[in-house]
Amino acid sequence: MLNMTALKISLEKGQQKNNWYAIGVAIFAIPQITVAVFLTNYIIERPTILETIEKVGIFIFLILSAYFYKLSKKENKQLEGHTNLKSNPFLTGIILSLLNVFSVPFFCGLIVGLDYFNLFSYELLPVTFFSFGAVVGTFYILYLYGKFSHTIRKKTGKLTKNIHLILAIITGFVGIFTLLKLFFKWI
Repeated sequence: MLNMTALKISLEKGQQKNNWYAIGVAIFAIPQITVAVFLTNYIIERPTILETIEKVGIFIFLILSAYFYKLSKKENKQLEGHTNLKSNPFLTGIILSLLNVFSVPFFCGLIVGLDYFNLFSYELLPVTFFSFGAVVGTFYILYLYGKFSHTIRKKTGKLTKNIHLILAIITGFVGIFTLLKLFFKWI
C-alpha cells in the first residue's frame, strides 16, 4: 500500500512531493520500529496480543478499502491528467504509515529472525542502529519508487492508472481474509 501510494504521488505530483510523502512514512516508522523491538518477546509469549492486532487490523483494512474505493470512483470522474493538489503528501505519509498494520508484525518477524541467528541484541546501541537503518531503508525504497515511477508505469501499463481501485481490492481482501481466519479459529 505504501509503495503503490508513493508511485501514485510521484506520477501525479512529482518526485519532490513523493520525497515529502516518504519522509512522513519514515518518521512514523520510528515508533513502529520501537514498539516492535521492545515488545517482540512479549508479543511472542502472549498469543492474545496477536489476536487483538488481527482484530484491529480487520477494521483498519476494511476502512482503507472503502476509502480507496471512494478515491477510485472520484478519480474516474476527474479529467485525465488532472490531479488533486490539495492533499499534503507529508501528512498522507504519516496517516498511511499510522494505518499500516503490517509494519509492527514485519519488524517483529525480522527481529525474531535476526535474534534466532544471534544477529540481534536488545541493548541500546544495536537497537538504535537497527532503527536508524530501518528508517533510512523505508525512506530510500519509497524514494526509489518515486524516482522510477515512470519506468514502472511503462512496464505495468494500466495497473498504475487504477492504483486506488487496486489498493481497495487488496486491503478489502486482506481484511476479509483475516476476518475469515479469525472466524474459523473461533469455531
